[in-house]
Amino acid sequence: MEKGKAWRFGDDVDTDVIIPARRLTSSDPEVLKEYCMEDADPQFAKSVSKGDFIVAGSNFGCGSSREHAPISIKAAGVSGVIAKSFARIFFRNSFNIGLPILESAEASEGIEAGDEIEVDFASGTIKDLTKGAEYSAQPLPEFMRELVAAGGLINHVKKLIASGATFDSSSPGEAKPEVEEEEEQNEPGARMIALEKESRDPSVAAPWGDDEDDASPPSAEEELEAGEEDEDDEEEED
Repeated sequence: MEKGKAWRFGDDVDTDVIIPARRLTSSDPEVLKEYCMEDADPQFAKSVSKGDFIVAGSNFGCGSSREHAPISIKAAGVSGVIAKSFARIFFRNSFNIGLPILESAEASEGIEAGDEIEVDFASGTIKDLTKGAEYSAQPLPEFMRELVAAGGLINHVKKLIASGATFDSSSPGEAKPEVEEEEEQNEPGARMIALEKESRDPSVAAPWGDDEDDASPPSAEEELEAGEEDEDDEEEED
């Protein structure tokens, strides 16, 4: 559970607005945080408090794929970003560096600048304590919360290695119970886990594959015979 003040931004906030290209002379988070959101709000980096949230509109994080953008936001002390939608690369980069983000159209439209909000990433519940309103977002699956808690993907892998964990590319990891109930199938992250398991199971055919596609291509002799048969059929029709 995280609590903080909301900082409002609009639609299509690109990575050059989040951290201007002219400031990319360093990849040090302590340097980057000084210029976070500089072109959108020059006072943001000086005024944001640890635990605050960014609340934005559609397509947040569009533009270049630079990881400096989510790094600068996290380094500035922001607990997370809530938006109507995110650019796909920004979405992935955020979790890779340990910055949690939530998609919620209702929260994006309802929360105003300065509102105090409380967020439960495990349940996806967003409360506007100033207005007494409550919104819902897609909860973060457990493995994504683990990435955030570890401080990002690299730190998460380091922890696994330090704990003596081994990695087997032929196995998706710990066995999961079979999903039978419809409610369990709709559990956040369940489909993602199922797809990963299927992708590593050689007995499961690829969804785009066909048994017919596995057949060997016809030889030159077979193609010639087929062509002669077609010609004979045409002559008979004439």
